[in-house]
Amino acid sequence: MLQQTQVDRVRLFYQAWLKQFPDWKTLAKASNKDVIRAWAGLGYNRRALMLRDAAKQVVQNGLPHTKEAWQSIKGIGPYTAAAISVFAQKQRHLPIDTNIRRVLGRLLLNKPFVQPKDDEKLQSMCDVILPKSGNFYDVPQAIFDLATMVCTKSPTCSVCPFKSVCPMSNKFLSGAVRIQKQSINRAKETKHRNKPYPDRIYRGRILKQVRESKTGVRHHTLGQLIDPTFDKNLDTQWFMAMIDRLIKDELIEQKQKRLLLKS
Repeated sequence: MLQQTQVDRVRLFYQAWLKQFPDWKTLAKASNKDVIRAWAGLGYNRRALMLRDAAKQVVQNGLPHTKEAWQSIKGIGPYTAAAISVFAQKQRHLPIDTNIRRVLGRLLLNKPFVQPKDDEKLQSMCDVILPKSGNFYDVPQAIFDLATMVCTKSPTCSVCPFKSVCPMSNKFLSGAVRIQKQSINRAKETKHRNKPYPDRIYRGRILKQVRESKTGVRHHTLGQLIDPTFDKNLDTQWFMAMIDRLIKDELIEQKQKRLLLKS
């Protein structure tokens, strides 16, 4: 839920989601339609289906107890697997996200901005970062807090507890580091001719129209609803490709020339 969505907004969805799906079994039994409606407003709707499918695997095979077992579930990558293991199961792992990457890249690699390609090197330093006993699972959370409050993209090194040992602190304080507009390379998104937004925005608009219709919607009414500049001659092929993508992703289906949420 936190992917591409602010924490304050996610809190509301998180609480409502757990109220509707309080356990693995309830979520595993939910239909596509149920989870898509519950997810409405968060974007990247395929994540809702992947979460439901993960619940099915947990119900069928039992709750994973290792990072590797979590990662074997489709849709769960290295960071999520490590985060679940650390924060829910109190295991000794280092979940590397943008925040931890930024702090440890500066502290251990002497780099002002690091990329995901450096994750393997940071992961190899796990023993340097995490104590072997005690509340080692609190360390990643402490680094998260440091990253969001102090070691931001443009850090306030003057108040950082690592000021005296971080090789980057003097460089930032002296103004020797040029602050990048974006520290992580963004994935390229597909855009159709002169459209102002990437295709995923228009797919989201299509899904919203279908989700909010009780009887389904017809193709010919949708183009203008999702894009005021829709041109039948220039945009129909693009529009139909997005419809096909949503059907393939099992978010919607077509029945009697109407588009409806997938049952």
